[in-house]
Amino acid sequence: MNLHWADIVKRSLSGEGISREEGRAILNLPDDEVMGALQAAFEVRKARFGKRVKVCVLQNARSGLCPEDCHYCSQSSLSTAEIDKYPLMDKELLLDGARRAVAAGAKRYCMVTSGRGPSDDDIEHFCEVTRAIKAELPLEICVCAGLLTEAQARKLKSSGVGWVNHNLNTSERFYPEICSTHTYQDRLETIKNVQRAGLMTCSGGIVGMGETDEDILDLAFACREAGMDSIPVNFLHPIKGTPMEAFDFLTPMKCLKVLCLFRFLNPTSEIRAAGGREVNLRSLQPLALYAANSIFVEGYLTTPGQQAQEARKMIEDMGFEVESSEVQTLPVERG
Repeated sequence: MNLHWADIVKRSLSGEGISREEGRAILNLPDDEVMGALQAAFEVRKARFGKRVKVCVLQNARSGLCPEDCHYCSQSSLSTAEIDKYPLMDKELLLDGARRAVAAGAKRYCMVTSGRGPSDDDIEHFCEVTRAIKAELPLEICVCAGLLTEAQARKLKSSGVGWVNHNLNTSERFYPEICSTHTYQDRLETIKNVQRAGLMTCSGGIVGMGETDEDILDLAFACREAGMDSIPVNFLHPIKGTPMEAFDFLTPMKCLKVLCLFRFLNPTSEIRAAGGREVNLRSLQPLALYAANSIFVEGYLTTPGQQAQEARKMIEDMGFEVESSEVQTLPVERG
């Protein structure tokens, strides 16, 4: 079908969104037409975020030792990947990580744990750490701790946590192909608990796991329907020792089309070019900023990533600017 970019921009910004047929056409654009999609996505991105880029840093607060069988993950029970394995980091180590995040120019610090879900002691620990960080540093705090109850989410909020990350990862149809120890509905219920508690949601997915374009569309529309505040779009980084170690389905152009799709459907959400952008977008990484307004720096949970200084140069070379900790884009308060 013919895509009329000016009309798509207008409907996206009005909140009407785009149709599934248009989304399908975006994912199947000829590569020589991708620049048109990126320019249109930039018009949508600019209306909400200008040329600001939010830099985020991940801290692997507990590594490995996970009973879940997520096929993409180096920390899962199926993985034989050679990674560091350690219990939940103590307060001082997590606080030091937050200081390094500030030094890297980050506005958001994301503490992540492996495991099915947190114990009440884990939640109390994150609350204590968050209070210490907020007392010292101008950072947004995100916690990713697996399946959460509403009560646990409320406790995190009371301590100053602003966001909880819990990715839907893929479509409901495809989910059993990537994990059997919990369900898509389990993940969706955690998102609802986070929203009921008045926290901001950080939830997206991973492309490149063998899903179809229809699955990608399902995920993008699910993020829109759920009103995700922040949407990390991850691109599978195949890790030796995982069931997906030989997967190689993505091209840089496909990744850019996916980012455009998510931007058109979620015009006011933070869209983050997240895990795997370095290995999948390669030399086209800077173009991701036309659709995405946020990136991770200094690596991921068990894989390396673009270093902060290099990322800053990339952002500035593209005519964008790193969002400072003083810039406040206040979310709508929930519940």
